[in-house]
Formats: sequence, C-alpha cells, structure tokens
Amino acid sequence: MNLRLRSASSADHVHMLSLWERSVRATHAFLGEGDIVALRPLVAEEFAAGTLDWWLAIDDDDRVVGFLGYSANCIEGLFIDPDFRSRGAGRLLVAHAQSLSSGPLRVDVNEQNGEARGFYEAMQFVVIGRSATDGAGRPFPLLHMQRGL
Repeated sequence: MNLRLRSASSADHVHMLSLWERSVRATHAFLGEGDIVALRPLVAEEFAAGTLDWWLAIDDDDRVVGFLGYSANCIEGLFIDPDFRSRGAGRLLVAHAQSLSSGPLRVDVNEQNGEARGFYEAMQFVVIGRSATDGAGRPFPLLHMQRGL
C-alpha cells in the first residue's frame, strides 16, 4: 500500500471524527461508552479550533487511513483506522511530525493503552514522566514520552 500525506481541511473533519471514534473503540478499552460520547464533541471542537496542524495519511484509493494532530514539537493526536493498522501509516505520520520538529518530539499516551505505548517505544520514544490524570483532569493517567532527533 502506497501512502501519501496531505494537510487536512475543514471538509475532512467529519471523516476524521468518524475515524477517531473507530480507532478509539478499537484501542481504548479503558473508556466506557459514556466517555466516548462525551469526548466526541470535544474532539470535533479541537478539529475546528485551528490551533493544531492536522495531517492525513491517504492510501492509493484516496481513503483517509490515519491522521495526526501536531503542534510545537508535539504529537497531540495520532489515530489510525482499525482496518489499516500495521500498514505504515502511523510510522509515516510520526516521521512527518519529526520532520516538522525543531527539537525532540513529544507525545502523551494514555497509560492504559498498552498498544500505543508499544508503538511509540518501537519508534524510539521513551517515557520521561507521568501524570495521574489527562489534560482535562479526568482519571486517565498519561505517560509523557519523548523521542530524540
């Protein structure tokens, strides 16, 4: 599968939100249905806010198979369509984020998401800290990870 990257536009947000939900349901077993329902409008607001650079991984059939939210040396979100996991989209998006970074690349990972932690460790990220709650104070511990240049 050949992949290419492109910047997301507002027209992509509805597809990104659907992909986000499918990805979260496949990888975030620690979240209940109420958590996902509550997070969905917050994610939609984040897409619309324009505070992050959003990048899409697109396959040969012009399907969005993953996306990345990036800001100031930090991966703010990386989600892959469950039907396309382990096909290179995550690696491509991380490499792109690193190319945009002027220093070490950072990411926060939910501690309960062992698959994500394993992915980032395979990409040479190391844990440099931990928070007992997520950025909104919810009881979802975060691992703060960093990758050198």
